[in-house]
Amino acid sequence: MANDEVILTKEGLAQLEAELDDLKYVKRKELAARIKLAISYGDLKENSEYHSAKEDQAFMETRILAIERMLKKARIVNAESMDLSVVSIGTVVVLNDVEFAEKMEYKIVGTEEADVAENKISYESPLGKELIGKRVGDVVSVDAPMGIIQYELLEIKA
Repeated sequence: MANDEVILTKEGLAQLEAELDDLKYVKRKELAARIKLAISYGDLKENSEYHSAKEDQAFMETRILAIERMLKKARIVNAESMDLSVVSIGTVVVLNDVEFAEKMEYKIVGTEEADVAENKISYESPLGKELIGKRVGDVVSVDAPMGIIQYELLEIKA
């Protein structure tokens, strides 16, 4: 995979496109109104509202550019058309923590989509790297701060 390539699932693409639309067509207008109001307070040198709004604007414009670059370099993976006999980007895996007999489910995604709170892990994460290419029944070992953790791959699904 090319270093500049951004790998996204269909859902990840939709989320980025929605965020971009929100930033460009909603947040920009809100920020412009905030800046206009702050300017009306006078003396821009000591106007904290104005400086805060300008800083927010800079962050927003940076995020817009970053999303646009990601979308230009995006490669979309489609889980529905994948071989579900092996783990790949876009698949969902059901794992069993060997030591604690605890089941967990993760979706393997690109780096930009990773969100542990939503059980989405990057294919570049330690666990993601170990899982790519594995089959049901395989056991993977991941070096974690608390030591080696072993997971048995129970299921692969779209």
